[in-house]
Amino acid sequence: MSLKGKTLFITGASRGIGLAIAERCARDGANIVVAAKTDSPNPKLPGTIHSAAEAIEKAGGQALPVVCDIRDEASVEAAVEAAVDRFGGIDIVVNNASAIFPRGTADTPMKRYDLMHQVNARGTFLVTQKCLPYLEKAENPHILALSPPLDMREMWFAPHVAYTSAKYGMSLCILGWAGEFRGRIAANAIWPRTAVATAAISNVLAGEDALRNCRKPEILADTAYLVLNKPKDFTGNFIIDDTFLLSEGVTDLDQYAVDPSRELLPDFFVPDDPPAPEGVKIMNVTLGH
Repeated sequence: MSLKGKTLFITGASRGIGLAIAERCARDGANIVVAAKTDSPNPKLPGTIHSAAEAIEKAGGQALPVVCDIRDEASVEAAVEAAVDRFGGIDIVVNNASAIFPRGTADTPMKRYDLMHQVNARGTFLVTQKCLPYLEKAENPHILALSPPLDMREMWFAPHVAYTSAKYGMSLCILGWAGEFRGRIAANAIWPRTAVATAAISNVLAGEDALRNCRKPEILADTAYLVLNKPKDFTGNFIIDDTFLLSEGVTDLDQYAVDPSRELLPDFFVPDDPPAPEGVKIMNVTLGH
């Protein structure tokens, strides 16, 4: 398995899960397009496209930092053009960028509703559409989304209709693309069983202390890496990270815990099947409830 020489267009890759995926793939010598909005440092959010590019190149890859607002068609077109000019094509699209505001209907301003749908559902569609001509030419092309299985139960919608519908919009794209491009381009989604230690947890959802009940972004980086090395007929899968890693021969899940002595905070949208692997201790609470 190797992604050496492959070009990945990763949205939201300036920090967190997107950067972790980029660094993991860079270890093979992959080319990474860091398509994100953060061009200069923000005291509340660590990382810029430039610091991400440095980390990627330190890991062994080639990096192209590009300021890209995935809500804006012209911005995405320019980023894709820059990627192709630099690397000659695009083999993989990772739709990682996401907006989150998990509140009830009365407490969700329409600007927040619009942001989530523009970034999550529309942005995923737009980025993939603009990369599509180059994916069609690639040897083993993949579309990957950081989005949940389509578990259509009331419990996932009732607490935050706007956020759930926006996030499921990404998954609906994957469901459709798996069929539309079957035999030509793989389309899969990956999702964490537990909360992942990112700025969204500390700043938006649960506070700084909750980071100790999370897993590291590397669990999704390793999951993505294994998926992206699959042949293009591996498609239409909605993957829960730890179950998939075990199926691929990864036996040490403790390596991903921020604090292995703590119970893990479950993420949104995780279905009952597949169940948590044996030995994985999950807290009896759910994000967003």
